[in-house]
Formats: sequence, structure tokens, C-alpha cells
Amino acid sequence: MTERLTHDVLIMGAGLAGLRAAVEISRRLEGKADIGILSKVQLMRAHSVCAEGGTAAVLRTEEGDSIELHAWDTVKGSDFLADQDVAWRFVKTIPKEILQLDHWGIPWTRDEHGRIEQRPFGGHSYPRATLAADKTGFFEMQCLYDTLLRYRCFTRYDEFFITDILVEEGRFAGLLGIHAPSGETVLLQGKALLIATGGGGTLYGFTTYSQTVSGDGMAMAYRAGLPLEDMEFLQFHPTGLVPSGILMTEACRGEGGYLRNAKGERFMEKYAASKMELAPRDMVSRAEMTEILEGRGFPHPDGLDYIHLDLTHLGAEKINTRLPLIREVCIKFIGLDPIEKPIPVRPVAHYSMGGVECDITGLTRVPNIWVAGEAACVSLHGANRLGSNSTAECLVWGGICGEEIVKALPRLKVTTASEARVQAARRHVEGIAARSGNENLYQVKQELRAAMDKCVGVFRKEPELHEALTKITEIRERSKRAPVTDTSKVYNSNLFHALEIENLIDLAEVTVVGALARKESRGAHARRDFPSRDDEEWLRHTLAFRTEAGPRLTYKAVTINTWKPVERKY
Repeated sequence: MTERLTHDVLIMGAGLAGLRAAVEISRRLEGKADIGILSKVQLMRAHSVCAEGGTAAVLRTEEGDSIELHAWDTVKGSDFLADQDVAWRFVKTIPKEILQLDHWGIPWTRDEHGRIEQRPFGGHSYPRATLAADKTGFFEMQCLYDTLLRYRCFTRYDEFFITDILVEEGRFAGLLGIHAPSGETVLLQGKALLIATGGGGTLYGFTTYSQTVSGDGMAMAYRAGLPLEDMEFLQFHPTGLVPSGILMTEACRGEGGYLRNAKGERFMEKYAASKMELAPRDMVSRAEMTEILEGRGFPHPDGLDYIHLDLTHLGAEKINTRLPLIREVCIKFIGLDPIEKPIPVRPVAHYSMGGVECDITGLTRVPNIWVAGEAACVSLHGANRLGSNSTAECLVWGGICGEEIVKALPRLKVTTASEARVQAARRHVEGIAARSGNENLYQVKQELRAAMDKCVGVFRKEPELHEALTKITEIRERSKRAPVTDTSKVYNSNLFHALEIENLIDLAEVTVVGALARKESRGAHARRDFPSRDDEEWLRHTLAFRTEAGPRLTYKAVTINTWKPVERKY
């Protein structure tokens, strides 16, 4: 028998979105909620702690910023694929979140007047990236968890690997998972589920993501019947440290850093003269790759040719006070002090604009499942996310989902998963654990990520995308012959890797099928063979539904209530 545990609300993922929702539920119910918070790592190890540069919000209307300007920047930055009602709700809500965190005790960086400090970020018309040095996500996480501790209404399930989302008769019926420290299989049931598991950037080998972020929530939702939206739009951040991929925050350029090619030129003048290094990320990444491909990059023995991120002119005091983490990382990982030398960087897989489809409240097609943060596609970011809008999205929709769940709880009841459904989920895991053959799990994963790096990068073409799809199909079959050689129960990371690879294969297939179908260039999806944006045919969202034969694609309209699409120039 599988142990069954029940809570009112289950929150899968303990990053910014999950913790923000937990706080909202707790405070609205005055500590009388019963929340289960599940994390595949220890709770404060969520990838959100890695967010560095800032959280976008309008705080200076008296100095020229405005809600309307933030909304316009977000819609234009999205290459007009963002749902505009979503963008409006976002920009109106996030200033309250910034002030709420301030009241809860976050140590925002202050200016000389004692006001909350903000810095410039790419694609924004005003310096509105609210910062806590260059460790913004870390401090936001600490603040939310400290606030949550005021309430005694949650149970932590750390190091708990969820394997399946169970849906029966159109309703959420439970989560099947493995408690890593004991190896026991547990069924968690609740009236409501929030999926807040983050993105899928470890699809790629060169990535800013923590290796634990493998798109689990998105893949499980997909297998449970929920569609994934706009997965072909995967953001490449312009400045990943070579050779590790560690994020060199956009704040480096927000503080005045330059991008230089091997000739020493600030090349962004050719690509976005008005914004230079602070153009949107898709444009800067394409500019960098163009410089590299045309021979104006620096060679690297691993094929990771790069350009320079130059901070040397900023001076020691500014780097030490505004970018201390960047300096620490460069010294520790490559033995380079950015006070003295430029940093080697290149575009790096960084963020999933797509995710589980939901409405403006975070509610999915299953009436008691919500989704928030990077795992969701509420359609805020469209084809390209502006820097510092991501942590902001987590805060806004963590709060919104928490509020919506509280409002829904009185009419919800626990749907008990049938024993047949539970056993089917158990057989899914047991089947993976019992695989035999001579393939190596880790080699298979490495080849999947290498194929995505090679064929589904900043620039894409049909032959390479077909090559990637062929490789994904091959890897799916080979993974079935890759045994889990560790037979122990306790902390069986070998089994967890096998389950993660299954999730990554599903997401890779959806990403590539969507990219093949979308015959245009928009935002982060840049097709060499279709270099223009095609609003007549492709101003629409992609929806991918799982079938035995692979993803079935349908489309839905973009919500346009304020601005008609225009040519995107900076």
C-alpha cells in the first residue's frame, strides 16, 4: 500500500512563486490553512536564489516612469506576443509587491536619499529594476520564508521527488512522489494544487540553470493532459560565463558595462544604436552570435567562442558595492578579477517563456490546478522576456494564485485517487527503475543537451530542427535501454536522473515541434530560413497536447486590447 497524506493545498515547488503563494494563503486564512510545500531539494535551495539583477516595478512616477510605459515596454519586448490584459495586470500589481517585501523586511539597496534603489535593464525605458545588490532573488526568497515562518500552517516536504500528477474525472486527484531520505513512495492529496516548479533550461548543456531544474512540473502536467503553450520560445541570456554558463547578470550592463568583440569594438551600435548593451535579450544574443559567427569573437578550445563583457572602467568601488557576487564568481570559477580584466561571455540558455497554459488568474484547464512562475505560461512574456520581469512575475502570480486558491477552497473537496490510478503511476516509476540494456543514462542526457545546443540555439533552420527531432526520437528509444544501476532506496539519485531525463525528452520534443511549425522569426525564435515576423499567419500562441504519436499542435489568439503590433526597433 502507498502511504496517503492529505492537505488542503499542495504547492509543488518552493521558489519565489511557491513561497509567495504560501504566504498569501497563510495570511488570508490567518494561519488556519493546511498547506503542504514540496521541494525536490531543501527548501531554500530553489533556483530562485540564483536570480541576481533585480525585479522590475514602477516606483518613480514623479520622475518620468509610468505604469503605461512598463506595460508598453513589456509588450514591445515580447515582440507583441504577450497577452496585453496580462501585461496590464502585471504592471499594476508589482509595485505593491515591492513595497510589501519592504514591509516584510527585505534589505533593498538604497540610494543616497534612502529610497529603494533601481537600475537600468535591457528593453526598459526607465531604470526600474529594483535591487538588493546582485543577490536579489536570494534576499527575496529569504524574506518570503521568514514571513512564512510567522504562520504555523504548513508542512515542508524537502527532498521529495514528485513523479506523477494524478488527474481523475477532470480533477486533480493527487501527487505521487518518492521521499528521497527514506525511499518511500507517498501519495499526497489535496483540494487544490499549485505547480510552481520553474523552467526547463537544463534541456541545454550551456545553461544558467541549476542542474536540478529539469522541467518536471511542466512535463508532468503535459502527461496529465494539460497543454503546454509557446514552448518554442526559450530565452538565451547574452552573458553566460565561459565555460560554465553561470549567469553574469544583466545588472553588469545596467551598471554601465560594455560588450566588446575581439577588435575591441562596442559592436551593439550596429544592432540597436539607441539602447546599445541594454537592448532586449533576444537582440543582444543575436548580435553576439553574429559577431562570433562572422569571426569577430575570441576562440575557445571547447567551441564556446566568446565576446567580452567589460566592467574595468566601472572601478573597484562600484563593482564591489553593486556587483559583489559577479566579482566573487569570476574569481572563484575562472581566476579572473573583473576589476582588472574583461569577462568572457556568450549567449546561454536561461528562461522558458512557455509553460503550462493557464488563464490570467493562473488557473489551468483542470479546475483545481493552478500554475505560477516560470512553469506557467500566463502569456506575459510572449516571444521574449524583458530582464527583471521574471522575479516580478513570480511575486505577482504567486500572490494572485494564493488569493484565488483561498477563494476557491470553500467549494473544493479532496478528490480521492483510485487505487488503479495510483498503481498505474507506480508502474510508471517501477518500469523506469527496472529497465535493462547497455545504454548509459548520463551519456544519453549529455547527447540530448548537445543536440539542443547545436540545433535549437539562438539561430534556427529547418534542417537543424529536423536533425534535433530525429535525435530526440533516437534518445527516447535509447533511454528505454538505459538501466538504473543503483538498486538502493535511500537517496537514489540514479533513479531521479532517469525520471528527469524522461521529462526533458518530452519538453525537448514539444520545443522542437513548435519551432519547426512556426515559420517566422519572432523574439527568441529566430529562423534563418524565415527571417521576418509574420503577424498575418503567426500572431498566435502555440498549444501542444500530448498524444501517443507525439505533440498535437493547436493555436489560440493573442489578446490585443491596447497596442497593435508595429515593427520592433530600438
